[in-house]
Amino acid sequence: MGFEVYVGHISGTVTENEIQRLFSVVGTVESVHLVIDPGSGESRGCGYVRMSTDEEAREAIDLLNGAKLGDSLIVVKNAPPKSFKKAGSPDRAVKQSARGGRRQEM
Repeated sequence: MGFEVYVGHISGTVTENEIQRLFSVVGTVESVHLVIDPGSGESRGCGYVRMSTDEEAREAIDLLNGAKLGDSLIVVKNAPPKSFKKAGSPDRAVKQSARGGRRQEM
């Protein structure tokens, strides 16, 4: 299992292959995932890179944060831990209807 880093401020023209090439300078890249907007199909300007070791992930953060990729300077930092909510959890989002103030679970 690899160690993920978050990559932000990615230009919309940058490909996963270009990201992989850049990060391979510091170690073995296990995977690259660009976040794509499902509605438009366009990049949201961020993604995740999975490095093979924690040491390589830390080195990627140290060496590549602020590096130029495409036409912008990228941000590289620790990926936030993934959190999963159980179905039926009381934390579910609730929205208030415009009509009559009735509440709807989302």
